[in-house]
Amino acid sequence: MTAAARDVRSSDVGRSNAAATEECPGIVPAGHVEQLRQARHILKTEAAAIDSLAGQLDARFCLAVDLILACRGRLIVTGMGKAGHIGSKLAATFSSTGTPAHVLHPAEAVHGDLGAVQPGDLVLGLSNSGETEEVTRLLPILRGSGATLLAITATASSTLGQAAALTLEIGRLQEADANGLAPSTTTTAMLALGDALALVTSRCRGFTPQQFATFHPGGSLGRQLSAVADVMRPRDRLRIAPQTATVREVFASIALPGRRTGAVLLVDEAGVLAGLFTDSDLARLLEAHEESRLDGPIAEVMTRDPLVTQPEALLPDVVATLSDRKVSELPVVDAAGRPVGLVDITDIIGMLPREQAA
Repeated sequence: MTAAARDVRSSDVGRSNAAATEECPGIVPAGHVEQLRQARHILKTEAAAIDSLAGQLDARFCLAVDLILACRGRLIVTGMGKAGHIGSKLAATFSSTGTPAHVLHPAEAVHGDLGAVQPGDLVLGLSNSGETEEVTRLLPILRGSGATLLAITATASSTLGQAAALTLEIGRLQEADANGLAPSTTTTAMLALGDALALVTSRCRGFTPQQFATFHPGGSLGRQLSAVADVMRPRDRLRIAPQTATVREVFASIALPGRRTGAVLLVDEAGVLAGLFTDSDLARLLEAHEESRLDGPIAEVMTRDPLVTQPEALLPDVVATLSDRKVSELPVVDAAGRPVGLVDITDIIGMLPREQAA
């Protein structure tokens, strides 16, 4: 068989396997069984390392949280190679959960970036071996900078561990690859331990969902974390009428450009929300042949004390209320109970990820 023929045959087999997998994802072609076995072994190895690390946590973890909380400067994260990449992710996690953090590349540090380290800063050093040359070269300089060093490394007896004011050990871990060389288990453990530090610290700070939303204004996450004030229909686009008006007067007198809301907000003499009357309520009156009530006060047929929300409420909470209570409109009121907006389910359904919208 020629090389070209082998390539064609191999391509056909690949397409055949892909088609079979797409049609029946539970069926694994024989040639892929070993790949799945290896992948499962890697995942289980890394999961076991995290599980073991969780069981080993002690008071030193709490002291590390206290160090971060007490830091009056900045949290500076440093590491080389794969540990440095983990450090970048951890700095982003700390920053987004209430602890401003920056990354210091150890190789760039000795070429001027050490000027970023100031007295009162807390440096989080990452190195599995604790002997990484670029990191250990910084230790004497950090010692004289007035900054405090917190380390995550395999053992406290390493050069990095001995230089740190506090060391969190991940232990001597076996990497998950076949040769036991590629950083995998160790970096997973560092990432998990760093995440734990960031999130426990965040909770200790009393970091709120509203603060989290402020730091995540973009993308689908930002949309999910939007405040009601950002997604509601404002007052000037609402149908608002006095509760003393008749149903006919309300529907004959209120006309707004664009797609109207499915609800009329009824207010008392002080402008406080008194009730809600929807297009569905109107339909029910007509279906029940109660046309005579159209010329009576709308207060007699409106829903009194309807569900409401506030402008600072978060979108997921409002969506949960709309879903749980099976309503399509939710008035938004200020501290005095006056309507300032309305959340309409049709306005927000397109803002949510498909799974949450469903």
